[in-house]
Amino acid sequence: MSKMFGVLISGFQLISMVLAVDIDVDSHDSICKALYYIQEGEWNYYDGFRKGGTIGMVVSPYYWWNAGEMFGGLVDYYTFCDSSNSTLEGWILDAMYHQAGAQFDYVPANQSLVEGNDDQGIWGLAVMQAVERNFTNPEGHSWLELTQAVYNTMWARWDTDHCGGGLRWQIFTWNGGYNYKNTISNGCLFHIAARLARYTKLDNYSDTAETVWNWMESVEFITEKDGQMFIQDGATIDDNCTDFTTTEWSYSYGILMAGCAYMYDYTKDDKWLTRVQEILKSSSFFFYDGTILSESSCAPDHCNNDQRSFRSLFARCMGLTSVLVPEVNATISTYMRSSAIAAAQSCLGGTDHVTCGENWYKQGYDGVYGLGEQMSALETIQSLLVPQFVVYNTDNGGSGVSNPEAGLNNRVPTNQNALDITGKDKAGAGIITAVALAIIAGGAVWMVI
Repeated sequence: MSKMFGVLISGFQLISMVLAVDIDVDSHDSICKALYYIQEGEWNYYDGFRKGGTIGMVVSPYYWWNAGEMFGGLVDYYTFCDSSNSTLEGWILDAMYHQAGAQFDYVPANQSLVEGNDDQGIWGLAVMQAVERNFTNPEGHSWLELTQAVYNTMWARWDTDHCGGGLRWQIFTWNGGYNYKNTISNGCLFHIAARLARYTKLDNYSDTAETVWNWMESVEFITEKDGQMFIQDGATIDDNCTDFTTTEWSYSYGILMAGCAYMYDYTKDDKWLTRVQEILKSSSFFFYDGTILSESSCAPDHCNNDQRSFRSLFARCMGLTSVLVPEVNATISTYMRSSAIAAAQSCLGGTDHVTCGENWYKQGYDGVYGLGEQMSALETIQSLLVPQFVVYNTDNGGSGVSNPEAGLNNRVPTNQNALDITGKDKAGAGIITAVALAIIAGGAVWMVI
């Protein structure tokens, strides 16, 4: 990476510019060369290399969940393109393990004033990515065990007292949005449960996935009409989850679609195939002119930092779905090939010439940059490589060591725990709460404040 792997000579910078524009989507080597420069740009946002920085964290204004998003993608980059690089392997392993927290469940104490169920869930997706790629396990633990801890602590928060079920957006009572139940938090639980079911062959996970899906349908977070799925953001418990925030986000579609793909691969039940096909059909909303991936609910000029990264998770899930559900591979390939070309040609910005833009249907670099743009370009381009690699489970060489009780430790659900919060912190949390509720009321919900 430009600051970590050494200074690139100007000739290499010229090569990076050419590759970004002229990527050959049928060549593994060409894709990996382009991805090298794009992931190099991601590391510029990593806090762990900075003096006094935190291992596993990204710099402000990005959040803890963004780090989970980033490292989930880097696990794939390492697997697909650079698996002999022990230095890169060590950076990814250290970062992901460092953020697991004292209870090894991805609820670290230093995130207690901001962490929501969706944030923990995104880290769960990253850790499960390590499981399915047979990525090197941390000493004394396995990535599978850590994923099971995420699942167990999330499932323990299932709230039947309001709206008949569902996870709240927030974990802790003092955080803004605690009275909001949203699709992405529940979608992450559904997705993780489905992946664990496929990997471990344990039906308790698939039962959870069924429960979560059925609940989201019952409260109409997910609705079906004319063979398409419509996936809304969420609703408050104050009105029994009936007054919706209707905004649609690409990552919600992707995470649910891939969760259905895992359920189809595990159960062989055609209802999950139908759901994959319906969500994929509806996902055309996120492709500008039917070809180029765009966060349509806010692009090109109104996406905040969070929303500008959502395409990265959508693209990752498209790749996984294409492997697990061969029936939709051709459709997904068509979408992602054109989007990969468009993403690559945007990565011309910055003094390092590896900075990617936001608006991929604009010719060249549009001047909008950030971690979200880098991650989205990386995941979109490397989704083309996913079909070349095994998605491991216990049947085909998966090496994860299972611990179904991981994360429980006789603990009560996290949202019932009392933490030693100072008066100053409570006041700050109160302000955050007020701001978050105002934002929700306005209909512009995003993952974290």
